[in-house]
Amino acid sequence: MFINKLNQLYKPRRILYYTDADDAVTADFRNGKICDKVSRYADSFGTYDYPGIYYIKSLGKAVIGIEFREDDENVAYPDDLKSTVLEGAFFYSIEIDNDVEIDICSIHEIFSKIRDDDDAHRACSDLSVKEDPDVISMFLSGKKLRILCDMRVDEDRAIDIIKDDYGCFEKKDLFTKAYIDHVTNHYTWNHLVPFLEMPMDYGIKDYAFVHFDIKEFRVINEVYGHIAGNKVLCNVVKAMNESDFVYASARCHNDNFAMIIKDMPEEQTIARLTEFFEGISHLEEDPNYRIYYRCGFVPMQRSMLSGNRVADAGKLAQALGVKHNKTEITVFTDKMHDDIMWGNYIKAYLDTAIENDEFVVCLQPKFDIKTEKIKGAEALIRWNYKKKEFLYPGKFIPFFERDGSIGKIDDIVLKKVCAAIAKWRKEGKILYPVSVNLSRDRLYDSNLVQHLTDIVDSYGVYHDLIDFELTESASYDNMEQMIHVLNELRDKGFHISMDDFGTGYSSFSLLTQMPLDTLKIDKSFVDKVGVDNEMKEDFFVIRHIISLAKELGFICLAEGAENKSQIDELRALGCDVIQGYYYSKPISIEEYENKYLN
Repeated sequence: MFINKLNQLYKPRRILYYTDADDAVTADFRNGKICDKVSRYADSFGTYDYPGIYYIKSLGKAVIGIEFREDDENVAYPDDLKSTVLEGAFFYSIEIDNDVEIDICSIHEIFSKIRDDDDAHRACSDLSVKEDPDVISMFLSGKKLRILCDMRVDEDRAIDIIKDDYGCFEKKDLFTKAYIDHVTNHYTWNHLVPFLEMPMDYGIKDYAFVHFDIKEFRVINEVYGHIAGNKVLCNVVKAMNESDFVYASARCHNDNFAMIIKDMPEEQTIARLTEFFEGISHLEEDPNYRIYYRCGFVPMQRSMLSGNRVADAGKLAQALGVKHNKTEITVFTDKMHDDIMWGNYIKAYLDTAIENDEFVVCLQPKFDIKTEKIKGAEALIRWNYKKKEFLYPGKFIPFFERDGSIGKIDDIVLKKVCAAIAKWRKEGKILYPVSVNLSRDRLYDSNLVQHLTDIVDSYGVYHDLIDFELTESASYDNMEQMIHVLNELRDKGFHISMDDFGTGYSSFSLLTQMPLDTLKIDKSFVDKVGVDNEMKEDFFVIRHIISLAKELGFICLAEGAENKSQIDELRALGCDVIQGYYYSKPISIEEYENKYLN
């Protein structure tokens, strides 16, 4: 059983509204069925978590319920459920697969082992799992079960920092160097950490979290000078100190700031933050220059559940602000959280999945548009996740691209394709080229060409039977490096294709430099031709793309053709090859062999 140790989080004194949970109710909960009496309050304002199963020591039984903040006139408290007050406490949070058989005894065993192995030593506090916990709770998160067990505080060093108790330090300047930013004379991130770890020491019951930076701050420094840039930083600090909804704040690094703020309804929070940023949007040196911000806002519930790791959530939401000339406030959502957890999990599980041979390669045939005979295929990957369900690439490829492990996936596809071609060659079958994706991040690997060549040669496969596809979005990462790698591959005898042409930012001058064999027109263009409501502008665009490919000497392939009228029009326009559902969906390697190679 894989146990994902999430974090340690704090929940203040709160009210649990509940109803009794027998074995049937617990089983239904594990299957995603929560009784309506409780589920109706999910996501209500002032809740600290989702509906869950609670084992409360003082009640002596299991219940299903939901936690609310105390004494808040903005909260609509349930009037049809029983209630009990839960004292403020820290919790150790873990996550396991929901299909694991587990009961309260096995939960105690898990946390007993954690208590022996993990003393939860943190920067400003030490915690440990209680031997006889007062509260254990379980919550569903997709296909995962999140379990919380309460902890005791062994040592609280945060309070000395929060209270600015210099007497606990050898020298006052030691405290200043550790916790004060010398540019703004404001607190650093290190000073904010204790507030996140032990918020009750400052009288904070619950909070939301904000992480933001200044867009184009480098421009201010370079154009108006560092003194002007420092003034902007100091103005941000002044605004944070004067805002009545800010509990604590810090300059994290460079132009990044963080704030622990009062929990308010989301619309009110967005309005207050918008007003906050508007107040610091002007540059003293140039009244015509507007300063814009990129902000990640983590609502109270997710802030509390993230505990001392809430900054990760804030920075993730912040990073999604990509528009120019606009202040953006992005709210962290459960989907973002689920993506983070899923990405972390599959990163850790990837090597096991490879060892278990869970990745499956399918082939989608390509056809000559004139003769309608087979011309080759594209290799597409699917993940037979734990041999239980098939996942499409969108569920895992983006995560592996971000964490740098996409090369392992590319290699799996190439090896499986080479193994199939080697088998067909041995059996004397007709051989057609197969294209495989080449992820853009791999272009920076100085050993890439030799690595790919070694794989193909190890199977005795002719190089001209392998076509490496590069997505158009890869084109501008590093143009010189990309062209160098593609030329090396071409010199080795491999074919090169540009995938998804028209969806990225390629320039015509770049196309003239790239050593391409095939230009693949993206499905988004193909969808607009040969249809009843076809627009002449769409027709002109695809006609010129095909004409351009022909004049540059490229084979022109159209992806995603699904009906005869599309095929007829693409044929009339001079397209060479078709890949789409009209001829065939992606099929297994075995089916491809039986249908097209025998």
